[in-house]
Amino acid sequence: MEQQHYFYSSSRYLLLFLFFYAFVLLPLVRAGDAEALLSLKSTLDPANSLPWRQGSNVCTWQGVRECMKGRVTKLVLEYLNLTGTLDRKIINQLDQLRVLSFKSNSISGQIPDISGLVNLKSLFLNDNNFSGVFPASVTTLHRLKVLVLAGNKIAGDIPASVLNLRRLYVLYLQDNLFSGGVPPLNQTSLRFFNVSNNHLSGEIPMTPALIQFNDSSFLGNVNVCGLQVHNKCANGIALPPLVGPSSEAHPSSKSKPNKSKLIKIIAASVGGFLLLVLFVLLLLVLCRKHSRRKEADTRSKGDVHGVEAAGTGGGGEGTSGGGGGRGGNNGGKQGAFSWEGDGLGSLVFCGPGDQQMSYSLEDLLKASAETLGRGSMGSTYKAVMESGFIVTVKRLKDARYPRLEEFRRHMDLLGKLRHPHLVPLRAYFQAKEERLIVYDYFPNGSLFSLIHGSRTSGGGKPLHWTSCLKIAEDLASGVLYIHQNPGLTHGNLKSSNVLLGSDFESCLTDYGLTLFRDPDSHEEPSATTLFYRAPECRDIRKPSTQPADVYSFGVLLLELLTGKTPFQDLVQEHGSDIPRWVRSVREEETESGDEPVSSGNEASEEKLQTLLNIAMACVSITPENRPTMREVLRMIRDSRAEAIVSSNNSSDHSPGRWSDTVQSLPREEHLSI
Repeated sequence: MEQQHYFYSSSRYLLLFLFFYAFVLLPLVRAGDAEALLSLKSTLDPANSLPWRQGSNVCTWQGVRECMKGRVTKLVLEYLNLTGTLDRKIINQLDQLRVLSFKSNSISGQIPDISGLVNLKSLFLNDNNFSGVFPASVTTLHRLKVLVLAGNKIAGDIPASVLNLRRLYVLYLQDNLFSGGVPPLNQTSLRFFNVSNNHLSGEIPMTPALIQFNDSSFLGNVNVCGLQVHNKCANGIALPPLVGPSSEAHPSSKSKPNKSKLIKIIAASVGGFLLLVLFVLLLLVLCRKHSRRKEADTRSKGDVHGVEAAGTGGGGEGTSGGGGGRGGNNGGKQGAFSWEGDGLGSLVFCGPGDQQMSYSLEDLLKASAETLGRGSMGSTYKAVMESGFIVTVKRLKDARYPRLEEFRRHMDLLGKLRHPHLVPLRAYFQAKEERLIVYDYFPNGSLFSLIHGSRTSGGGKPLHWTSCLKIAEDLASGVLYIHQNPGLTHGNLKSSNVLLGSDFESCLTDYGLTLFRDPDSHEEPSATTLFYRAPECRDIRKPSTQPADVYSFGVLLLELLTGKTPFQDLVQEHGSDIPRWVRSVREEETESGDEPVSSGNEASEEKLQTLLNIAMACVSITPENRPTMREVLRMIRDSRAEAIVSSNNSSDHSPGRWSDTVQSLPREEHLSI
């Protein structure tokens, strides 16, 4: 009885505690952020720009963009003419913040210790009046990915402790008073970097993270040197273009002939120096005229795109992706994300339905990025935005080709393509040194992974002929759709550029991008990529053609049938014996017990022969002898229709076989942000 009484008493106390927590302590915790924000307003908002009121729901307040379990996780207070200084105690009470932005205000003083913001991922303090030194506490925020301190009066060294920010993706420190050297940043995640218009000096480290940036990231630091700025160093010191004579004459007891020779040398040096100065001035005038002409063109394009993005980018009030173009009000500085105001362009959405996409360029820059692959055209990333929305972003390797106007026209053309077997191109971004293309994200991986799994040797298991037929029909219909647009080709058809959709349908990606190759580049494609290409297009400087796409399709069909990547030139290696080679490969699979073809099934052998005949026609050496993509699709559909009829009379059902093929594929788990 005593134990039972004790149990009931304990339960009563537990219930009382839970009641007290739910109705007393929890509201106090939630009220903590409201109190902190009201204290912040009292120190920064004398003009009463923020209509915050005690007792209202803090998650509905202006500038509070996101809450989680009653706590503020995203605070964006931009273009509000906030003044005063930040209080360390107040800021650190907001310890659940993921995003904090005071962009384009008039806040002054030293950036306080914010080490309490342990969850912070993005910090925007650009275009204020902050002074003092680099905030050391920032380098303790190990989750930080975006750090923008541009457009302030921060002095002193950029500390080496910045290397502690292992996830750093954006680092913008331009337009400050930083001195000393550039730290040896080695974060592989770093994609955007700028330290222009400071007082930095010394040699720029040749780390993999910094070698990817050119002189536009270091402009205005006259004493820096290194490969990135095309300025040689001597013991870590930038060499001046010319060493002039001393300003003071030093007494000498040398003879008159020596003095005469010295005068001649000085006169020749001065004359040469003056000629050099005149030449440089002339060159600068010509460059400035050319630059102004280009900037005028860019601004006219940027204005059009800026209006388009402002209405559709979903950037929200006061963000650079929207807000009626207010991002341009930054005093003429090249601010962190003020793309429209600087004429650098904006995130441009392509199709009519894409205009409703609820993300902006700033959202992309704040997203966590994971490298999916690197190719001849550039690098591809999986971008997980703070909203949880996922896209695929392709960063083109060379942003100089083609010119901005030609790039825009071609992107608009590709962006209008919509087909069930094309990965839709949703948006693009262009600047002088950056070009990004945004596609839908496909979590089920590529056709290459389906065939080869995780093997890097290129050897995989040949697919069942019913699977081959389905994939071939998907891809042929997609390529034909591209070819129906005058002047368009895929140009880079291979298994790694085929993605699997939600129903494991095959969808083409990276189509129509060959126009963006540097015509003067001497870079050679990899051996595997080379052997997908038709013999007449092995030179990457030659334009891609529709018959060349047909050849690549034939090679891809042979890859489906054999599980072998084109590590060798199949046509030259096997010639007319390709069918015999394909059968021998599949017979090896039969002996190992993994043969996907039903043994002894004459219908299977017949369909295999049909697929081989189509592949052989496609990989003809002579372009004129290859069928058109329309003819290829017709042959595949005829064969598949016959296969469906014949499979109804056997145990070898096509839908089941395709299901078996994809069922074993691992579904990608959702990655946390």
